[in-house]
Amino acid sequence: MIRRLLSLVVLVWVLGFALFVVTLPQPADDRFTDAIVVPTGAPGRIPRGLELLQAGKAKRMLITGVDRAVKPHELAITQKVPVALFSSSIDLGHEAVDTRSNGEETATWLAARNYHSVRLVTTDWHMRRARFELEHAIGDKIMILPDAVVSEAGLTVLLKEYNKYLFRRVAVLVGL
Repeated sequence: MIRRLLSLVVLVWVLGFALFVVTLPQPADDRFTDAIVVPTGAPGRIPRGLELLQAGKAKRMLITGVDRAVKPHELAITQKVPVALFSSSIDLGHEAVDTRSNGEETATWLAARNYHSVRLVTTDWHMRRARFELEHAIGDKIMILPDAVVSEAGLTVLLKEYNKYLFRRVAVLVGL
């Protein structure tokens, strides 16, 4: 009986992983949202957010999880965008240290501005967990538009992210 149960768990995990990989989120359409949020991390996230902001797809952008030593003008230079864009339309969040706290930092930022919609820009393999954390932090009060940055993630990255996603869902389910 225990063998069958373990076999079933392994089978469900393998099938879930396969589904996770073949259904990685894609870039979103061009619709407008009140805000854009970009968690720091993998390449392509910040440039995608900046591209959308400069195209007028949102009023303001939060880059969450930025190291405290990073200054807006430094980021503007490295991203090759006008410093004025950072002054007028971009906030740097320095409180978050992981995906969970990215969600909490973003929820606080959104609530302070009374925004009703947000475009979440993150890597395709990270989107499910980032969206889950943001939804957990804000509830259903704010519409989230997932906008994935397509990557070429390897098997190790995908396995790690799938397991983190599963563990976090279970943790929330049991109240942690």
